[in-house]
Amino acid sequence: MSEDKLHVFEGRAIRVTWSKTRCIHSAECVRGLPLVFQPGGRPWIKPDAGNAARIAEIIERCPTGALHYQRLDGGATEAPSERNVVTPEPDGPLFARGNLEIADGEGHVLRDTRVALCRCGASSHKPLCDGSHVFAGFADGGDVFEGGVTASASETPLLRLTPTPGGPLVAEGPLTVRSADGLVRLTGGQAKLCRCGASRNKPFCDGSHLRIGFEADSP
Repeated sequence: MSEDKLHVFEGRAIRVTWSKTRCIHSAECVRGLPLVFQPGGRPWIKPDAGNAARIAEIIERCPTGALHYQRLDGGATEAPSERNVVTPEPDGPLFARGNLEIADGEGHVLRDTRVALCRCGASSHKPLCDGSHVFAGFADGGDVFEGGVTASASETPLLRLTPTPGGPLVAEGPLTVRSADGLVRLTGGQAKLCRCGASRNKPFCDGSHLRIGFEADSP
């Protein structure tokens, strides 16, 4: 998880920042405000082409945290969701929302409200998703089964996500793991989430990283 370079798009009422590294082109922004977000345009984000409150609303739909904003008109800033929720996207990453802290073995710490986490094992920006699941042919329906979330005595509202060397992503703090269809919700305080792509109990780790010799630092 290397240092990230942000691209800044300045408007009269709102400032928008975009991380090319974290963007996996989910296109929530383009569908929501096509006059503001115009891929291929120069600049591709035009903050003065829309209402600042509406732009902020659309940016908060971005599941990866590639887009953020700062209101320059006195409007409210983004607040974390009341619950920390982790959702496996079908054939894609883990989407996490809430009061999040992601740390890696190199001492980088990311605090955010939205993030996409690699679960196919192929990303070049682990533990973050970079879209490599598309080319890797990763396939998973986003189901969630019982037993993967355990209780914890933690009283902090923060959800800490820590990738272990060659192993799973350890989630510690209040969280809900929700299936992609929303029908299953497991709530607790700790979970071990697969990031090698080989678990038979996705999105949870079943030890398959040992079987396949997963090396977290190798794309």
